[in-house]
This record gives sequence, C-alpha cells and structure tokens, in this order.
Amino acid sequence: MSDKLNKNILATVIYYDGFNYPLTAFEIWKYLIRTDYYAPKNDKAGTSLSEIFEHLQDKSLNKYVEHLNGFYFLKGRKEIVVARIANNKISTGKIKKLQRIAWWLRFLPFVRMIGITGALAMKNARASSDWDLLVALKYGKIWTGRTIVTGALHFFKKRRHGKKVSDRVCLNFFVTDQSLEVITKDLFSANEYMFFFPLYGSDVYTKFQIKNKWIRNMKPNYALGDIMPPKTLSDSFFSKQLRKIGEFIFAPNWIENILKKVEKKRIMNNPKTHQEGSMVYANDDALVFLPNPHGPAVFEKFKEKVEQLNG
Repeated sequence: MSDKLNKNILATVIYYDGFNYPLTAFEIWKYLIRTDYYAPKNDKAGTSLSEIFEHLQDKSLNKYVEHLNGFYFLKGRKEIVVARIANNKISTGKIKKLQRIAWWLRFLPFVRMIGITGALAMKNARASSDWDLLVALKYGKIWTGRTIVTGALHFFKKRRHGKKVSDRVCLNFFVTDQSLEVITKDLFSANEYMFFFPLYGSDVYTKFQIKNKWIRNMKPNYALGDIMPPKTLSDSFFSKQLRKIGEFIFAPNWIENILKKVEKKRIMNNPKTHQEGSMVYANDDALVFLPNPHGPAVFEKFKEKVEQLNG
C-alpha cells in the first residue's frame, strides 16, 4: 500500500483492533496515527475529516478494512462491533458510579485533579473491569496526598486490592500539579492520555493537555478541548473549605517526609517493583505503579500486524 494516508488509516484501525475497538470515520480522523511518527522531521499537519471519508472508499484500503453500522474494523472482525456497543453501555454505568466517588474525593486534602484512564476512559470497559484513575496532587505533598486518597478509598471499600477488582478504583498513577507531563512518550501513552477523561479539576486538566502536546507527534489531530466534558465536577464553597482545613492539619513537612521514607521503602522492597518489564516510579513528582505494563505488548502486536498487512 503506497498511499501515505491509507497507511495511516490502516495503522489506526489495526492499533485499535488490539483493544477490540472498532472506529467510526470521525474517530479514525480524531485518533489517526502517524506511521512515521518516529521520524525526526515529520509533517505534523492534520488531515481533514472529508479526506478520511474519501480514503475509506479506496479499493486498496477496502482489501483490509470493512464496516458495519457505521464502524470500521479489520476484515473478519465484525464481532467487535457488538462488543463495543455492549461495553459502551457498561462503561456509562461505571462512570456514573465513579463520578459519585469523585464528588467526595475532591474534599480530600491536596487533591487537585481526578481523571479516568484506561478502558473506562475509552468507554470500552467490561463488567469485570476496575476503574483506572490518574490523580494530581499539590506539589510537595504527593506522599501525604496519596496516603490520604488510598486510605479513604480503602475505608469505603472502593480500592482495588487482592481479588477485589470489579468496580474498584485502581490507583496506579499520581502526579503533582507541577509535574503534569507524562513520563513515557510512546504510542500507548499517546492513546491513553488522548482518551483521558477529567472528573474533577478543570484548570489542572487544561494544563495537563498543554504539557502533553507531544501527543501530536503521533496523533496529528490531537487538539486541546475548548469545552470541558459535562461530567467534570467543580468546587463548591463547602469542598474548598473542608479541603483547606485538611490541608492545614496535614501541612507540616515532617508528615510528608515520614510518609515518603516509609512508603518508598515499602515500594522498593516489593518484588513486583524489580520484576522484568516493570514500570514503577516513586519520587516527589510522580508515583507510577505498573508492574505489568500493557504498552510494550500492545505495540509489538501492532507492529507485527502492520508489517504483515503492508508486506
């Protein structure tokens, strides 16, 4: 396949096939992947939606891609259309539940932003799925803030641990309001944080988008949201005051220093931290807990399929 845009469209369909996620024409345009994103001087100009529609009719592309009910997918994979529709309904229910949890999480000290990542952000979660959250905390209080958020969710039996997974919060990513740029800048992360869905903290979310403009290198149609998602919570007078009281109580630096020492030691003594392929960061800017990251495996499957179909 020689046409550059056809290659990009096919690569996009292939990549999301790895998530069992068929795409509408609009979504192909919005999430379009550059097959030459690794090139040092690639053309970052976007592609129009009309161009996507035109190329989706191309016979050379139709050898690999078919469509059903407005969704495009690899040939022979029409079953994922039914799965996506079902998962969308499941995800809508999960987001409503998570929104109620975010409502009271905003009262906790040092919390500045709460957002959904992973399959739930894509509205592709299954009934057994957990809820992946990214939490931004006040700079200088990441260890204290993490302990408070984790403790509160555990107390209310909403934290994922052990075999308690379904409809539980997975706290695998904490950053601060001054360290919002994602550490890993790869295709998987570009997809993950393009779908990032804020539940609370609109101002910090806007800064998050600006800090992660590198996504455009891989997804040229990535753009900052002019309109905040309707489910984004705002602060009330009561939430501001209660959070302020909590932050006064936990303000002493000795609390942060003790928690940092204790938690960092526990993290470093955890065998999962040192297992092959583990992605665990624990510093004053970010706390990332991904002992079995999906990114490398997803990318390898994607690369193999692209080479197979373009060979």
